[in-house]
Amino acid sequence: MRLLLLACLRAQTGNATTAARIQNHLHAAGHSCILKDAFMYESPAEIANLTSTDKFDAALAIHLYKGGRLLQGSRIPFGIIFGGTDVNEDIKCQEKRQVMGAVLEKARFAVAFTVKLKELAAAEWPDARKKIYVQSQGIKTAPSDTFDWYRFLQNAAIPANTDRFHLFLLICGLRRVKDPLYLVEVFSDWHRKDPSVHLGIIGPAVDPVFTSEVKEKVKRAPGVHLLPELPQEELHAAVRRCFAVVNSSLSEGMSAAILEAMDLEIPVLARNIPGNAAIIKHKETGLLFSNPQVRKARILRFLFYTGLCLSGCLAFPLGSFPQILLFGAVLLPPLHLQFREIVLGVSLAECLSELLRATCCTGV
Repeated sequence: MRLLLLACLRAQTGNATTAARIQNHLHAAGHSCILKDAFMYESPAEIANLTSTDKFDAALAIHLYKGGRLLQGSRIPFGIIFGGTDVNEDIKCQEKRQVMGAVLEKARFAVAFTVKLKELAAAEWPDARKKIYVQSQGIKTAPSDTFDWYRFLQNAAIPANTDRFHLFLLICGLRRVKDPLYLVEVFSDWHRKDPSVHLGIIGPAVDPVFTSEVKEKVKRAPGVHLLPELPQEELHAAVRRCFAVVNSSLSEGMSAAILEAMDLEIPVLARNIPGNAAIIKHKETGLLFSNPQVRKARILRFLFYTGLCLSGCLAFPLGSFPQILLFGAVLLPPLHLQFREIVLGVSLAECLSELLRATCCTGV
């Protein structure tokens, strides 16, 4: 079968990574799959002409709006793979919602990465429920053996010539839905108190205007670094050397960065949203954080695992005073669990440093 696969193919983005994996799978199954960038086409007529001229038997589109809109009126059968922002964000726009509904009505099937994503789509388009299937992503990591970690840090002006060095990586395309600025101030404050802590934001400049905002913010935030894009194999190698991977997205379909970090046995710390909660079991395979209301004098309990893979602690802002959240996720069964209570009035940096020292003391 000759298949057309439409997706947004901006390099180093989640949709592009997913599209390449689907293409490889279909090729391995004996089909011919041709990838086309949805951003290169403006109208369904262009795709109709393409499918007729190149004699495609069927089509797939990743993202119900960005890819699916080009299949309106398609003369060949097609299926849809939800991207995440289509159902989570674009559905809020009436014009896009109408287009997506029309596309989904004509699609032979649709694939959601999570049950939650299916339920959101089915709630909006009840007649499509029976044609929506849940299939989680499959991932494969291949870290480069030649990646020079220390040169990478040097080029990014990140000093790593100390015994204690903790780089957290936030991997995302720079756009508002990924909300990387949510983490900048607290990491910078942490770095001022403990210079061993750094946050690296790495990913393509998807939204140029927002990217400029991120650059300006990072310039004024010691310890936070906007890192250049890396080819996938080198990015996997960098993840393998970092302290933990963090995710601060406002919404996700299914984060490839989180899945890849898990595959590389690196702790993952993610915002508690449905897409992340679908793949992270809190305090077992990662940690989900949110921003509950906590009073300044409240005593917080820090849980942290000592085991084969131990993370540290992270903090997030709450009003005019810091709120400390729990970090302590392992990817493999813990050897034992420790509990510790720390009064919030204690210096934030002291609390974080204490947990980092505890990490070092375990010999992990």
